[in-house]
Amino acid sequence: MEPCDGLSLRAVLFDRDGTLIRDVPYNGDPDRVRPMPQAREVLERLRSCGIATGVVSNQSGVGRGLLTFGQVTAVNSRIEQLLGPFNVWEICPHSPEDGCGCRKPAPELIHRACRRLGISPAEAVYIGDIGSDVEAAHAAGARGVMVPTPLTLPAEVEAAPEVAADLLSAVDLLLAAPSGRNIR
Repeated sequence: MEPCDGLSLRAVLFDRDGTLIRDVPYNGDPDRVRPMPQAREVLERLRSCGIATGVVSNQSGVGRGLLTFGQVTAVNSRIEQLLGPFNVWEICPHSPEDGCGCRKPAPELIHRACRRLGISPAEAVYIGDIGSDVEAAHAAGARGVMVPTPLTLPAEVEAAPEVAADLLSAVDLLLAAPSGRNIR
């Protein structure tokens, strides 16, 4: 059984591409969805502790005309088939040029997810693979943990206050350690 007692953590929000699933640029095809190693196990551990899970993701392919929102929804449905249900999804469909307030690193998607879950951002963690993910968490008042991939810039890894080698290490960090510890 997981050490769940006494946790103030109420939700773990995840970036989608490069964090929960393999990054396929502008993927609109559910058949191309491949979970990251340990993703299902990590989500099951969190759910067994009563911790809400969610996905917060920029999907600029919609704003760029490369994807429809229906394709994004179909990919998200496939993710839930493979990884189980999430308590909340928040998607920014805008391109960077749109200047919206929801595109990460802006905090609005995390704020919306927390409002929908009925929690404060201070009770949430956001796990992502790039600097804008960690910046969005910080701007929202949530804890941010980076799980780098080969595409993550070294400067982004260096700037991240908390870095975990993989999803399993990230959740171990969340369930067992106070904020501020790095697993590299």
